[in-house]
Amino acid sequence: MKSSLAPIMILIAAILWGTAGTAKTYLPDNVDSLSIGAMRLIIGSLILIVIALAMRQFKLKGWPWRLVFSAGIAMALFQPFFFNAVTLTGVAVGTVAAIGSAPMFSGAIEWVFLKIRPSRVWWISTTLAILGCALLMTNTGAVTVNPLGILSGLGAGLTFASYTIMNAKMVKDHPPIATTAIVFTISALLLTPFLLLNDPSWVVTASGISVSLYIGLFATGLAYFLFATGLRYVPSSSAVTLSLAEPLTASLLGVLFVGEKLNSWSWAGLIMLLSGLVLLALQSRQNSKAMRTQL
Repeated sequence: MKSSLAPIMILIAAILWGTAGTAKTYLPDNVDSLSIGAMRLIIGSLILIVIALAMRQFKLKGWPWRLVFSAGIAMALFQPFFFNAVTLTGVAVGTVAAIGSAPMFSGAIEWVFLKIRPSRVWWISTTLAILGCALLMTNTGAVTVNPLGILSGLGAGLTFASYTIMNAKMVKDHPPIATTAIVFTISALLLTPFLLLNDPSWVVTASGISVSLYIGLFATGLAYFLFATGLRYVPSSSAVTLSLAEPLTASLLGVLFVGEKLNSWSWAGLIMLLSGLVLLALQSRQNSKAMRTQL
């Protein structure tokens, strides 16, 4: 794969993530968020294992298991943190608090623990993206900013950033599809009890099957495979910023398919968010070309 395509793959992954919220609206009303979170990980991990086995890339030897389990726990924790934030403080504020805080956590972790100082372009693009997310919060006056919901959103941002950094380290030495399959299998095993504790009858309904398959196959399996592959060539802090295409996609789909409306400040936020993502994507591609020239 050409390394210049890596930021594009991460953007596509984030766009696929952004479709999950719209897809979830087609599920029965009694479906709880933790159950669909568990189901998406179960289906995603199964399809990734099948593909990895078919490509003969799924091996159980030679893995840094401490790092693998840590990444699995981070991804499992992300689900309840994220869905709790959305439940307590609304979809818009909850998503922005979770995904919008991830770049700050990622940059801080890399700077403090890995001694990697973020570039000037990262600071500019991340600032634009976060300001854009903040403006998206102004879309409705009926939002209840629940402090516990915001705290849960920050927990989601921290766990997503941690997963990204750990995954970026593993895919340097292991196939991305096998890495994602193993990590997601661990996460799915951790969350399966939540699926069994709640009423699982929705799974066998027509909408339950179709939506679960879409979210599991495309918004989880394919999306995280693309994300993990892109992490081979894009710094984790930049990858997390590029993942802000998720709330951008979710907002646009809400307007087009769910009937939501955006005010002028929200459209300005979308433009700022998109500008930050494009700036970082172009810079990442330039860095990839420079690396190939040096090689």
